[in-house]
Amino acid sequence: MNAFPASGPIMSLPDAVARARRHSSFLAMLLDRERGIEAKALDGILAEPSAPDPDLSVGTALRRQRRALALTVALGDLAGVYDLTEVTGRLTDFADHALDRAIRAAIEERTPGAEPVGFAAIALGKQGSRELNYSSDIDPILLFDPKTLPHRPREEPEDAAVRIAKRVVELLQARDGEGYVLRVDLRLRPSPEATPIAIPVEGAIAYYESQALTWERAAFIRARAAAGDMALGQRFLDAIRPFVWRRALDFGAVGEIRDLTHRIRDHHAQGQAMGPGYDLKRGRGGIREIEFFAQIHQLIHGGRDPALRAPATRDALARLAEAGRIDAGEAAALSDAYVLLRTIEHRVQMIDDRQTHQLPLGDGLGRVAQLHGLADGEALVAMLAPVTAKVGRFYDALDVDERPRLPHDPVLLNQRLAAAGLRDIEAAARRIAAWRGGDYAALRSPAAREALDAVLPTLVEALGEAPDPDAALLKLDSLFERMTSAINIFRLLEARPGLASLTVEILSHAAPLAGELARRPALLDGLIDASAFEPLPAVEHLERAMRGGEAGQDYQDRLDHVRRVVGELRFALGAQIVAGRADPLEVAGGYARVAEAAVGVLAQATVDEFVTAHGRVPDSELVILALGRMGGAALTHASDLDLVYLFTGDFAAESDGPKPLGATLYYNRLAQRVTAALSVPTQAGPLYPVDTRLRPSGTQGPLVVSVESFARYQREDAWTWEHMALTRARPIYGSAKARKAVASVIADVLNGNRPPRDVAAEAGEMRTEMARHKPPQGPLDVKLLPGGLVDLEFAVHRTQLTRRTGFDPDLGRAIAALVGQGLMPPGMATAYDVLTRALVAFRLLVPDGQEPPEPTRPLITRAMGLADWDMVVATLEATRQEVGQVWQEGVGDGTG
Repeated sequence: MNAFPASGPIMSLPDAVARARRHSSFLAMLLDRERGIEAKALDGILAEPSAPDPDLSVGTALRRQRRALALTVALGDLAGVYDLTEVTGRLTDFADHALDRAIRAAIEERTPGAEPVGFAAIALGKQGSRELNYSSDIDPILLFDPKTLPHRPREEPEDAAVRIAKRVVELLQARDGEGYVLRVDLRLRPSPEATPIAIPVEGAIAYYESQALTWERAAFIRARAAAGDMALGQRFLDAIRPFVWRRALDFGAVGEIRDLTHRIRDHHAQGQAMGPGYDLKRGRGGIREIEFFAQIHQLIHGGRDPALRAPATRDALARLAEAGRIDAGEAAALSDAYVLLRTIEHRVQMIDDRQTHQLPLGDGLGRVAQLHGLADGEALVAMLAPVTAKVGRFYDALDVDERPRLPHDPVLLNQRLAAAGLRDIEAAARRIAAWRGGDYAALRSPAAREALDAVLPTLVEALGEAPDPDAALLKLDSLFERMTSAINIFRLLEARPGLASLTVEILSHAAPLAGELARRPALLDGLIDASAFEPLPAVEHLERAMRGGEAGQDYQDRLDHVRRVVGELRFALGAQIVAGRADPLEVAGGYARVAEAAVGVLAQATVDEFVTAHGRVPDSELVILALGRMGGAALTHASDLDLVYLFTGDFAAESDGPKPLGATLYYNRLAQRVTAALSVPTQAGPLYPVDTRLRPSGTQGPLVVSVESFARYQREDAWTWEHMALTRARPIYGSAKARKAVASVIADVLNGNRPPRDVAAEAGEMRTEMARHKPPQGPLDVKLLPGGLVDLEFAVHRTQLTRRTGFDPDLGRAIAALVGQGLMPPGMATAYDVLTRALVAFRLLVPDGQEPPEPTRPLITRAMGLADWDMVVATLEATRQEVGQVWQEGVGDGTG
């Protein structure tokens, strides 16, 4: 490996001058032309290029600037004064400056005095990522806006744009005694064989939205507005961002870019082997494979994680490693290799200013090596060989494993299906033939059927692992039938075979998740890495994710974005239970944190939207109170949200907006909109059912009341059942001051500032009435069965209200407090955990409350942390008996 720093051996500036004169004809020429820079370098000073003479023409001034910059950068590079980032940054800054000067000059020449607007250059490639090499060309796309581009009288904007573009290229590429400025390659524009060299911005947007190829998506990872009308350039990039960064993980991009690599290797076959003639850019293990390695992972993950959209290769590798998308060791090795290969590329180009990436043949190889500070060409090859071999191995590992396709021959197909464990072979074969024949809408395109064929072996293998392969096949068939698009899910399953087994498990055992997956196949994207099976972070972190994305300030986009994020998170939480990767108690907390974050983000977005029309009520704000399981921060997959809306301040006040409203009407309308934001389905799907019946006076009362009215109602008029509900009340939206004020009211009421009532008797009557009108759904309805969660909750609330202690919205903590005071048996803490685990698992795996199918029982057993199904049944029975006894013993026992 290289004994020197990656950017080259440290040498003094005089040594750098000597090596440049001895080994590079181009640098020797520059030293002859720029005697001032040479003189200072010999004195150990790296001079900054001086400003050009303002009286010079634009072309001459830029050519002289480029010449001085080329020498300064080369000496700084050779002497180790500049690292690779500094070298490429300085070269890129000059390219941006030159391109901008050329655009302004071209417009000024044709329309003197006109503002240089309506014409922009989008930098692609290494200019776009600020990684321009020593003798690189630039690859801009030149755009114009016909509405704002200056042009001559009776001249069409399209003609003016082409003439401006030609003049820009001429100013940059023309050679004279001063040299040239930059080589310009315009072939990366849309359909270069058919389009003019400057294209209208709307036409470019339409192209990228509808026709562009995967390699063009990869090219735009590094795109930026670099020169000319920057606002126009940025408008274009903002418009095509969804084309580049797709939320759905597109594993087809992997295959397409890998195919591109194979074609490059074939086309440049003579530059693949390490040694003289090796292509540092296109060879196996070369610069382009490092860039593609980063870009493939960026295309897959960058649509969902904006932090991964770094244009520069080393930045991208670092961010991918930080996010856990690639191995940190691989990222570091690839980054070091990139520095070394780019540095040697620069040495090659310094020899005679040729845009080449190949190690020279013959004596030229030795000149490159000695310019770098090595003894000879053999030493250079020995330094590069292990590096490129390692890069090649990392890149080749991106290839999806080649799996044999499922046979089309009926006999061979039946043999494969039987070997996989399917029992009704003929039915399975007919179903697979129907898929291959495109019987369903999602499978009618040739591309979809090709993707299906690639993943069928993986799917059949996963079906064979299912407890009931034939039933799993039917569920998979139902999924395909309801899908509108299938290509991406097939590519994802092909790239991540482990997901196929999990998908089959979800389809076989978790009907709620299977239904969501049929509506949104992209939900599988969220399970691609291990983070999907980790506990969810705090509410604040989830809120940031829901506020992010591409929604900007658009209210409808925000509603859709939150629904997508919530759907993905809830699906992942359910998958944790199916996969046996999380305790249902932790999953219940995760469901609640997701819901609380959604309430916070959507309530604030709705408030902001409402304020634009109606202003704000002075010294007043909305407060949202969560009750029930939401208040207790332990939801299931099927939970609705029990919410109460309140407002602070004077109910007689009026808002200060263009359309003022009285406070009560203001907040009632606002709360209706918040409820709609949380519950009304949009094109991104549904969110949560919202239940507001626990508000003061129930459905007979207004949707929103003031905090003062709420306090008065609770202290004077509320019934026992309302105070029982209040024991799990928790403010989840509003300022810290407002939440504290509401929490103070709740504490005051629960601690005794309420009408005296026979709490135990009334609680008993309520439970009897509930049992009459809402009986258990089945033998596993652990919520409503005698001795179930409702009986436990009633027993806890009865004790809290009669003894005026142990108040905590979290039922587990409340039980622990009561047990600690000797007011409840110790077994109730365990009973709560058992029943809650069961409820969370059953809502997902047996939502009808009936006996689960035999194959599903092991999943429930695992979720409950028990040995077998018989133990699950016995544990639930014993727990319910214990809870039932505690509940019955306290009926009619006390006034609170």
